[in-house]
Amino acid sequence: MVQVAKIGHAGFKTPDVENMLAYYTEILGFNLTERGSDGAVYLSCAVDHHTIILYPSTESGHNHFAFQIDGSQTLKEAAKQLRDAGIQVEQKTDAQPGIPELLEFCDPEGHTLQLYSTIQQVSHGFRETGIVPEKLGHVAMYVHDVHKCVDFYQNMLGFRVSDWLEDSFVFMRCNQDHHTMTFLQSKQQKMFHIAFQLRDWAQIQTACDFLARHNITLLWGPVRHGIGHNIATYHKDPDKNIVELFTQIDIMLNEVGYFEPRPWHEDFPQRPKVWKDTPQAVAHWGGLPPKELME
Repeated sequence: MVQVAKIGHAGFKTPDVENMLAYYTEILGFNLTERGSDGAVYLSCAVDHHTIILYPSTESGHNHFAFQIDGSQTLKEAAKQLRDAGIQVEQKTDAQPGIPELLEFCDPEGHTLQLYSTIQQVSHGFRETGIVPEKLGHVAMYVHDVHKCVDFYQNMLGFRVSDWLEDSFVFMRCNQDHHTMTFLQSKQQKMFHIAFQLRDWAQIQTACDFLARHNITLLWGPVRHGIGHNIATYHKDPDKNIVELFTQIDIMLNEVGYFEPRPWHEDFPQRPKVWKDTPQAVAHWGGLPPKELME
């Protein structure tokens, strides 16, 4: 089984690269790392060469998600494991600046995934303007078959289930963070939202003020989620992709099998569970999100 260590970056298609570039640099506070000869733009929010890639296109939406595997295996070994499971894998060399080699394949829903083992580190540091997230935290997807996704990400990529909301919304992790990927049963197959981690509640507050000053409306939040317990806000980027900014997400300790204790837990220690779709569960979730957020 391949063992994913973290979510590395996300690629987006956009009809207006410069507008999205302005959003990521001036609003979110990313650094422009490189421009590709094909018009692609590479942006970083931390030390990896890129966290976001913007691809010129006639349409908008996510293009792919990339994960870094841990050091216990090579890309060659990962490719063999995937192929032995019947998955078509393309091995690419120098397909992206900063990543010498990567694997590309699709999950059961047809979404493009990439795996890599090493990425170039950059030394520009965190910017002093914009919101400036710490890292890319997680991605949420609308899918046709939640259980098929769970089987794939669990058995092929080493993810673990953290929580279920009844039988239709699952939260999965690849490291200590409560969730890295979430899948929501839907008639659609598209990204629900992408989420970036902020330092603390104080940064969430200043981020809300910063968005307001730039006439960017919050769709929901600040709210304290029940599942994951993260404080979260949601807004849309210029291409109408939903962006979550969050902090204080639960930490899963695999060695002992339960969550890091926190004072707002009602049971101690907090263990993975299936949350019921009841008024009480809705209250735990932080109230119902607006319909615009749950298309």
